[in-house]
Amino acid sequence: MEKGAIFDLDGTLLYTLEDLKDSVNFALEKYDYPPRTLDEIRNFVGNGVKLLIKRSIPQGTLNPNFEECLDCFKKHYAQNMYNKTKLFDGVDNMLTTLQSRGYKIGVVSNKFDKAVKELCEKYFGKKIEIAIGESEGVKKKPAPDSVLKAMKILNCNPDLTYYIGDSEVDIETAKNCNLKCISVSWGYKNTDFLIAHGANIIVNHPSEILDILK
Repeated sequence: MEKGAIFDLDGTLLYTLEDLKDSVNFALEKYDYPPRTLDEIRNFVGNGVKLLIKRSIPQGTLNPNFEECLDCFKKHYAQNMYNKTKLFDGVDNMLTTLQSRGYKIGVVSNKFDKAVKELCEKYFGKKIEIAIGESEGVKKKPAPDSVLKAMKILNCNPDLTYYIGDSEVDIETAKNCNLKCISVSWGYKNTDFLIAHGANIIVNHPSEILDILK
């Protein structure tokens, strides 16, 4: 079996916050709802797009326009998710080095599956061997289902596999998979928040991941 590194996407490998904010506000504006700030969106992400829109729209799922607003967001984001999105500094070198060391690399995200696959293809190419996002009938993180599926496809040894992410959802996901967790401080949650939610390995730059995954 292989050694593995399974990554979250948003806030871990890619800075996506501004494109998410723009698409949320495009959908809200269409229905005459007030826009959300970047900090609000930062606090709303991590649990999939339905929860993102639920937290962004007045009255959440009780809002009669909830489903239409969600659909509007998805369509706008699918066409605009490359506008301001970029790799965090050091990510490309970190992935290249891990690959050269024989690590099997996957991405598991709560972002909808089509966007996850397209973003990974555009920014990482063959460095990412499997990319899995949210889809109907599959439990989202922190449920272990998608991470375990990725590990099975990659033939990863659980004892030699790390899960790497930027949020409390990722810490809980790793726990539910019985994997070691690396939390990154450059994402959408700060170090104090991560520590309060059980993080025990925190890195401040992608190069520090290479120090751990030797």
